[in-house]
Amino acid sequence: MTYSLTWLPEVLEKAGLKVAEQPGWRTRGHGDMGTVRGVICHHTATAAPGNMPTLGMLSTGRSDLAGPLAQLGLGRDGTFYVVAAGKAYHAGKGAWESISTGNTSFVGIEAEHSGKLGDAWPEVQMDAYRRGVAAILQKIGASANMCCGHKEYALPKGRKSDPTFDMPLFRS
Repeated sequence: MTYSLTWLPEVLEKAGLKVAEQPGWRTRGHGDMGTVRGVICHHTATAAPGNMPTLGMLSTGRSDLAGPLAQLGLGRDGTFYVVAAGKAYHAGKGAWESISTGNTSFVGIEAEHSGKLGDAWPEVQMDAYRRGVAAILQKIGASANMCCGHKEYALPKGRKSDPTFDMPLFRS
């Protein structure tokens, strides 16, 4: 079955971003999405070298959580990897703007980053992150406030620390 987020590559490409579609992404997901209301920003929390070393895990999952773990991966070079067009298990328990159905209401973006506070985010990656989120929000007709960090969505508060950058500044 082909899922509903098949518009993701076109929206990102129209924003002038690099896109790499992963094999099988159109039919990958834990069922279809509901109405997309926003975007949740994440980081992978791995220091593994390379551009997108966690790509396989985003698609297939981990021993404790079946993949896909996000609809999009974001490489250190600013490339968006389209992983799934259906629901991904990225949000967990939480709420943002009174929406608590994170996996069915928010597109998940996992950006490759160690998660360590002292590690800089490459500017090319941050530029792509901002532009990609803005393009998705424009497509769904949502304001910048419908982008949140996993650290802002997750309950109980403090359960998650990603992403390590300043989310109010990112939204502005």
